[in-house]
Amino acid sequence: MTQAINDQGDGRPAVVRIERLRKAFPGVVAVDDVDLEIREGEFFALLGPSGCGKTTLLRMIAGLEVPDGGRVLIDGADMTFVPPNRRPVNMVFQSYALFPHMTVAENVAYGLKVEGLPRPEIAQRVEEALKLVRLEGLAGRRPDALSGGQRQRVALARALVKRPRVLLLDEPLSALDAKLREEMQLELSALQARLKLTFVIVTHDQDEALSMADRIAVMRAGRIEQVDEPEGLYERPVNRFVAGFIGRINMLEGIVEAVGEGRAKVAVQGLGTLDMAAGVPLSKGQKVTLAIRPEKIAMRRLADLDGQAAAGLRQAAQVDEAHVTVAARVAEWAYYGDISYMVTRALHSDLKLAVVFANATRETVEAFDIGDEVALSWRLADMLLLTS
Repeated sequence: MTQAINDQGDGRPAVVRIERLRKAFPGVVAVDDVDLEIREGEFFALLGPSGCGKTTLLRMIAGLEVPDGGRVLIDGADMTFVPPNRRPVNMVFQSYALFPHMTVAENVAYGLKVEGLPRPEIAQRVEEALKLVRLEGLAGRRPDALSGGQRQRVALARALVKRPRVLLLDEPLSALDAKLREEMQLELSALQARLKLTFVIVTHDQDEALSMADRIAVMRAGRIEQVDEPEGLYERPVNRFVAGFIGRINMLEGIVEAVGEGRAKVAVQGLGTLDMAAGVPLSKGQKVTLAIRPEKIAMRRLADLDGQAAAGLRQAAQVDEAHVTVAARVAEWAYYGDISYMVTRALHSDLKLAVVFANATRETVEAFDIGDEVALSWRLADMLLLTS
């Protein structure tokens, strides 16, 4: 497992500890020797593409899947083979799994009735749970009379009413439209902060994970690639997969020409040789990837430069100790309202670079068009050097 930078812990104890957990199905290893700690009161996300093992991992925490190896500990107690109903966790499913013939209140109360709690206590806890999710006035309705967001809140209330130590959420917002999904992200985050309860959410949506989670584990092929806070994942990914999965990024292949004193000279076709900080051991001749986020690239019209500078950029990229500047032509353009996304092609090479900028004003949107010649520039310090 690759542990992230900035994941040394914040002093809070681990509520969930996963030790060398493994689960295989016919023809595939779904979870492959995973170690992980989830802390008291944090909002934790398991993020990755479909089939990476994140839901299987969540289901093993819940007790809905039995591991082939390893352990699941909750509050220090070994829960690996403990049945789901005897674990201090509860789960919100992607489908919500509400009973259509029951009212909202009856759905929320169901688990407590199964436990045999007294009616007065059930009524009080149901009332508290519905208040938490802002459904006090809808206790008598049935699920088919509710909106998608309201059904999602009922599922949340049904899980919270049992007062779990850990709330597990399996793609809880995937059935909602984009606008409602954004609203529910904010509601879930606010609810978790208010309750100070440990939430573990499974999602394939990077924006959802970045906006909600305190920490994120990025998974691929049953393994955890990196665990870190959202900013750490975005700004300091440990490999190409994490860099490419979290947000948009330009990746350029390079060859190490020389190394020494924590730095490396890296040759990149179309840019020349760049003097980069090297945070990991490198060797001469090693293939590496240099990456730059599109929003970290500044862009202006090539015609706005003086004639000599523009002529020089047409022939080759300009590289100094701190910056890279490239002459390019706008090849593709996509307008997203708040931002514009462009693909440019260098004038002097086959280099292709994507650029993102905020549409702060109408003039920003209309500033460039397909075919325009532009000068792109960015700081060397904003480039990532990736070896795997």
